[in-house]
Amino acid sequence: MDVPLRLGELEPGHRDRLAEILRGTGAFSDDEVLVGIELFDAAITSEATPDTDYSFLGAFTPEAELVGYACYGPTPGTDRVHDLYWIAVDAAAHGAGIGTAILTEVERRLQQRHARMLVAETSSRSDYAATRDFYGRRGYAESARVRDFYAPGDDRIIFTKRFQHSPDGGEHSHHE
Repeated sequence: MDVPLRLGELEPGHRDRLAEILRGTGAFSDDEVLVGIELFDAAITSEATPDTDYSFLGAFTPEAELVGYACYGPTPGTDRVHDLYWIAVDAAAHGAGIGTAILTEVERRLQQRHARMLVAETSSRSDYAATRDFYGRRGYAESARVRDFYAPGDDRIIFTKRFQHSPDGGEHSHHE
């Protein structure tokens, strides 16, 4: 990674930049961008829901510019499973290791909470090939595929990474 990053919490003032990042990837529809902004609003800008189950992690340049983020949280009704709802990096910064840095920190935080598994979902469309490769290179395994989920010919692919806690308190992760 060429630029030193600071990973940290998002604040209400990051809303417009987050929307720019989502739109700039070209990967998300207008409706998906709106959902991403709504989640941010519910978790970050709303004082009515301080106990939200959505956590956000931002990646910032030394000049404090938001260049990427993740949104993740516990999966309701499960034993320590978490969902990675969003991970997005400024299109101009793709390939610089920012997504890896964000995902690694999300995993570290989840392992501190003794999470068992992180689940990420994506599309089978060809324009998501880099996203699928990203997960595969980081130890995620395709665990399920729902044919024609998003649209005819556009499958939902579910990736998982399992975390194990060793008896001595040390932690490591693997995939199945």
